[in-house]
Amino acid sequence: MSTPAAYFEAMYDASPDPWGLAERWYEQRKYALTLASLPRRRYRRAFEPGCSVGVLTALLAARCDRLLSTDRVPSAVRTASRRVHDLPHVEVRRLTVPDEWPPGTFDLVVLSEVLYYFDDHTLDRLFTRVMDSLEPGGTLVTAHWDHPVPEHRRVGSELAPLAASLPGLSLFAAYRDPDFTLSVLTRRHPDGSAGPSPAADEGLV
Repeated sequence: MSTPAAYFEAMYDASPDPWGLAERWYEQRKYALTLASLPRRRYRRAFEPGCSVGVLTALLAARCDRLLSTDRVPSAVRTASRRVHDLPHVEVRRLTVPDEWPPGTFDLVVLSEVLYYFDDHTLDRLFTRVMDSLEPGGTLVTAHWDHPVPEHRRVGSELAPLAASLPGLSLFAAYRDPDFTLSVLTRRHPDGSAGPSPAADEGLV
């Protein structure tokens, strides 16, 4: 069974930012590493499910022409919406993945601190949704806490190999420290190529 909605609602009832995403150095550093790992300077259309209060959303916005960020908890959606209210290219919406998934395709999907809440069956369905919507050459990012938590089904170092094993993906970059695991994967093109590296894209190699 995946973590029930009541858990998240109780967390946000107790605090508008229950994980301290806007103030902790741990989060600031993790977000900086996540952004630095993205192989492209800009993305055309990005999707960030489980955006919580929108701290990472605001940072991703600077790299995206359009960004859709979602969360299942209404109060989190309201807080995230206020955080990016002056960014017209960012939309924040209430949505529960994987049962609800936006139409169209994306060249960036960011799964930050969300996958460990899903049971095996739901995680498989979510990965199917991701692969159905991630464009060839697109980027998938996973970033997750690597310490056991009662409400989490897995830790980050267990989730990263699951994402990397999805057919059609190539590992672009990986980072792991004592606290979290970050993976950046590229959707291969029909010819099997993963696209140029940042240096190759600028003609440096």
